Amino acid sequence: MKRNILKCILISGTSIALLNGCTGSEMAPNNATQTGAATGAVAGAVIGYNTGHHSGRNAVIGGLLGAAVGAGVGNAVDNSNPEPVETGGWQ
Repeated sequence: MKRNILKCILISGTSIALLNGCTGSEMAPNNATQTGAATGAVAGAVIGYNTGHHSGRNAVIGGLLGAAVGAGVGNAVDNSNPEPVETGGWQ
């Protein structure tokens, strides 16, 4: 039992790190929506998997709900952040 929980935590932590790395700020400066959706999906899937007897179905439901909630929170953060100002840079 402890080994399965440890494996689940290790896999989910690695997944979160890899998925958050895919949403770089170079292309889209306001990316909290993407980051929130990815993090929420992984966290929801892990929580859903560890509850109840139908772990596969619960993981899918938890992942979908987590992605929706994470995207909503990330969108609110994106909307509250000011737009970046172009400084001109090297010309």
